[in-house]
Amino acid sequence: MILGIDIGGTTTKIAGFKKTRVCGVISVQADDPVTSASGALGKFTDEFSLRLKDIESIAVTGVGADFLGNDLFGIPLKRVAEFTAIGHGGLFLAGLNKAVVVSMGTGTAMVLADGREIRHLGGSGVGGGTLIGLSRYILNSTDFWNIVDLAGGGNLGNVDLNIRDISQVEMGNIPLSATASNFGKHSDKATQADLALGLINLICQSIGMMGVFASREEKVDQIVLTGKLVRLPQAGKIFDRLGKLFGKKFIIPEYAEYSTAVGSAYSITPANDIK
Repeated sequence: MILGIDIGGTTTKIAGFKKTRVCGVISVQADDPVTSASGALGKFTDEFSLRLKDIESIAVTGVGADFLGNDLFGIPLKRVAEFTAIGHGGLFLAGLNKAVVVSMGTGTAMVLADGREIRHLGGSGVGGGTLIGLSRYILNSTDFWNIVDLAGGGNLGNVDLNIRDISQVEMGNIPLSATASNFGKHSDKATQADLALGLINLICQSIGMMGVFASREEKVDQIVLTGKLVRLPQAGKIFDRLGKLFGKKFIIPEYAEYSTAVGSAYSITPANDIK
């Protein structure tokens, strides 16, 4: 078995990869990268009843990877560039040969993945960190699932300004239901639930439109979404609407939240070892 570990700023994700399939995933919270990597490995081996000798090698990626040495509990480490891991993970999990892969973490990164060629297209500071940060100031909450639950009872009509609010006719191919301005309604009727949903909509639409523009530039119709924000229950509908509106297909594959960890492991499998 090969393990892939994605060491982020606050969360470390680990994925087990054997031959051509994912055979287990977990995540742990820790501020220190060495502690989080060690904790993730210990938790993974315990949860899936593995011995250290069952693990052939470990691929590490993410912002904390450079803090590690050359091995972890005697198992050799191979470093994989984060953009490479993002691209390979997205393609593998979606079963595609070419796509724009979007990693929605604390911020957002986008790559063009075309077989072995991975090219960074750009990114944005808008992401999960934006959701938590704005929620702190607007909703007085930094708990991800509390924000999600609150948004479940929200009404975007009290927050966002739609085309129908400013026009009686469609603008080109843009339907009346499309967003004209996020948080542009300025309604005194807006509740905390409405605001929570508005935040989620703002962030997902911003990321989605970046994906649309990138896919247009690269002449690709498939956009693979990965990262923690795929867990937002509202995300699927928001991205589906954008995809239908602009003729693109947004794909959220299984294990999307662990895609970068999967991609790092996939990158060092014997047939795909990337130096």
